[in-house]
Amino acid sequence: MYKLELNKHLYLKDPQETELGRKIVEEAILLIEDIGFELFTFKKLAQRIDSVEASIYRYFENKTKLLIYLVAYYWRWLDFKVSFATNNLQSAEEKLRLTLKFIVDPSLESGLKPNLNEIMLHRIVANESLKSFFNKEVDQNNKDGFFLDYKHFCGRIATLMLELNPSFAYPNALASMIVEAAHHQIYYAEHLPKLTNLDSHEKIKSLINFLECVLFSALKNKGE
Repeated sequence: MYKLELNKHLYLKDPQETELGRKIVEEAILLIEDIGFELFTFKKLAQRIDSVEASIYRYFENKTKLLIYLVAYYWRWLDFKVSFATNNLQSAEEKLRLTLKFIVDPSLESGLKPNLNEIMLHRIVANESLKSFFNKEVDQNNKDGFFLDYKHFCGRIATLMLELNPSFAYPNALASMIVEAAHHQIYYAEHLPKLTNLDSHEKIKSLINFLECVLFSALKNKGE
């Protein structure tokens, strides 16, 4: 088992260091996936792990901080996974195409074994991650580095874009748009199908094609 190094401000006590901490994180993923973040509480989580709320509060200040931790963990893991999988690829285009596949499909094998249920974690990030920074504490959380892993991953994509087109004016904007579109379009396909054109039977393949179309079409222009 390996340990991902995360921002120490994300937690009060590192959950990766203890059996209870790891259980809190693992069961939080299952519970949020089951009932949604709005209905999720530390009381319900404590009952699930056969413990008391106070034990969870020793690790996380509140449930929003726990969500931010889960989102940060996901982006750190995905960055690690993509870096490993693309390490031997030569061209920026190849790396971008494979990166898009990893963003869309959490079941795609990389040769690495995750410590957490990445399929469920991916769904939580897709459905709940906006709640981690659309709140009144976002500026302070940003100063504390809570979103560095997400920004670093988007920066990886932006850097590859500039390798393909150094004069492209909006690499950061396009990178973050691509990542968020990957989440939103799947959600739309499952719940609001009138807002997407994804094939309902081949959502992943259809979404990858769509994102490739947007990204590489945009990179053909300077964007000025």
